[in-house]
Amino acid sequence: MQKKNELDKISEVISRYNLKPKKSLSQNFLLDLNLTERIVNSMGQINNHDILEIGPGPGALTRSLLDLGARKVIAIEKDSQFLDPLNEISKAYPGKLKIINADVLSIDIETFLNPPVKIVSNLPYNVGTQILLNFISKKEWPPFWESLTLMFQKEVADRLISEPKNKSYGRLSILAQWRSNVKMVFKVNASSFLPVPKVHSAVVQFTPSFKPQFFAHQETLERIVKDSFNQRRKMLRQSLKKTHFNIEKILTKAEIDPSCRPEELSIKQFCKLANILTAEPN
Repeated sequence: MQKKNELDKISEVISRYNLKPKKSLSQNFLLDLNLTERIVNSMGQINNHDILEIGPGPGALTRSLLDLGARKVIAIEKDSQFLDPLNEISKAYPGKLKIINADVLSIDIETFLNPPVKIVSNLPYNVGTQILLNFISKKEWPPFWESLTLMFQKEVADRLISEPKNKSYGRLSILAQWRSNVKMVFKVNASSFLPVPKVHSAVVQFTPSFKPQFFAHQETLERIVKDSFNQRRKMLRQSLKKTHFNIEKILTKAEIDPSCRPEELSIKQFCKLANILTAEPN
């Protein structure tokens, strides 16, 4: 049986299997095990948890999860070129790693997990936002996961933690913060990846609240936030005019100046507007 300390360096694994990052999948390999250990340590206790890892690639983060005591790691990997190196890790940690060759957006991941669950990923840039939205926009709340620890482009991370009256504040800020506590854990230099991307990254952590900080009808909230920020330079009375025939009256009832731009509104104000619109449909 192979022992974990006999595993090759990640760079050697990449060379031996001739692994190639694919532009079409926005792949950038993490090589630094000190960095992956830092990511895992930021997750808190994991020894009693199933850990869902999305897009493990050659397995640097996977190794750190297992080294640091994860009860079990369920790795969802779309690209079959990584299956052999991931199986090497599986042999070094018998019964601790389950590898699923699939697109995380196309499967019911909950069927593979036993609670409590934490989720971690060095997300591909091209689908990272959509994967996040799938987790934070579920109707059922609290969700099945205890935390999300995810890597994003620094620009996306800034949007996720942004507050009103900032250029980075928008739809993603509101949807992320409405039902979760969101924090940027640390920044990651572009040089940590292979190939080196043109942008820096950041690790962002999401901890779900038991209930939203402000009650709102979810579908209405998501619709008005989307409509508002699709035309963020316009006044709300203009960007939301298709939402209700008398939108100026509705905005005034919500104590919102109809001439405001969307980035001026807090999450609480958007929730209040959503509740009034739900009660007074068009």
